[in-house]
Amino acid sequence: MKLAVLRLSHRVIRDKRISTHLALTARAFGAEEFFYTGDHDTHVEESIQKIQQEWGGELAVTHIGKPWNFLKDWKKQGGVVIHLTMFGIELSDKLEEIQDFREGNVLIVVGGVKVPGQIFELADFNIAIGNQPHSEVAALAVFLDRITEGKARKQKFQDANYEIVPMEKGKQAKKI
Repeated sequence: MKLAVLRLSHRVIRDKRISTHLALTARAFGAEEFFYTGDHDTHVEESIQKIQQEWGGELAVTHIGKPWNFLKDWKKQGGVVIHLTMFGIELSDKLEEIQDFREGNVLIVVGGVKVPGQIFELADFNIAIGNQPHSEVAALAVFLDRITEGKARKQKFQDANYEIVPMEKGKQAKKI
């Protein structure tokens, strides 16, 4: 399964941290691509490049100017669109059905400001990670962890310059 994430309605002034954290989460939990709409923001792109230079990985980060065309093209090419929303169906009720797309391209859509109603209609799945307000970063992490059965978070990036040395107390990263 090829995983990609689409962040809707990025705003440079308000969202650079949250969008960067979404991209970092996508990278750490197995996505290959991170797309974002709204304002073009080189800060987000450069932050991810810098992390990858030190910690490895190859997450492609791309600004999308026309999200509707992008989403329609994704579906035309046989891709699946999964919208993470607190208004959706609980992930555990749809997980098996989603995992049937193991051989396909899966685009996970996470909201920004106010998600247009058309997204709910266009998505193949509207999935909730709980039906309460919370962070889209949390929703993305839980979703990716469940969809990859925890394997993605255990991955090692071959081109990393550093790696974490797991410890019960303290913290250590070593150069490799």
